[in-house]
Amino acid sequence: MKLYYSPGACSLSPHIALHEAGLAYTPVLASTKSHKLQDGTDYYTINALGYVPVLELDNGERLREGPAIVQYIADQVPDKQLAPANGTLARYRLQEWLTFIGTELHKGFSPLFNPATPDDYKPLVRERLLQRLQWVDGQLAGKQYLMGDQFTVADGYLFTVTNWTQPTKLDISGLANLAAYRERVGARPAVQAAMKAEGLLK
Repeated sequence: MKLYYSPGACSLSPHIALHEAGLAYTPVLASTKSHKLQDGTDYYTINALGYVPVLELDNGERLREGPAIVQYIADQVPDKQLAPANGTLARYRLQEWLTFIGTELHKGFSPLFNPATPDDYKPLVRERLLQRLQWVDGQLAGKQYLMGDQFTVADGYLFTVTNWTQPTKLDISGLANLAAYRERVGARPAVQAAMKAEGLLK
């Protein structure tokens, strides 16, 4: 398999999932600025939408969209319990979290990374994101991970997205449960390995 990624982008989530799963893969750097691979290939020929991640399977098929990719990865190693079994209520709870993170948090950060966003609009964006993260903080009370005691691919996604609070100047220092959770997730060997692979940790 090949994972097309950009350092620190949302592709860190499937990168973490691959390390947690222990699956063999080849990382392929895809610049989100130049939209070129290191060998000069136009990334739009890989993904016409131009963004990461893309997971290329051994048969040449390609999967887009992080939540789909991480579930595919998890389902390759059911014994690792990175996702509950298909058809169970717990699996729909996982999808509930993946959808929330994708729509309410991930996309919520987009205006803060867009240089065209007016400065007077950004405080409103941060306020909305903080409200959502305050809710997440409450959901984490008494829990090790989003789904309870078991780490799942949703945790890799939430960790990835909340990494963006620093470069976007979103103050989450008052969210104690989230802070403890981020420390817990960030200490996992697979998470550290994925971050080192992207040059985010030394």
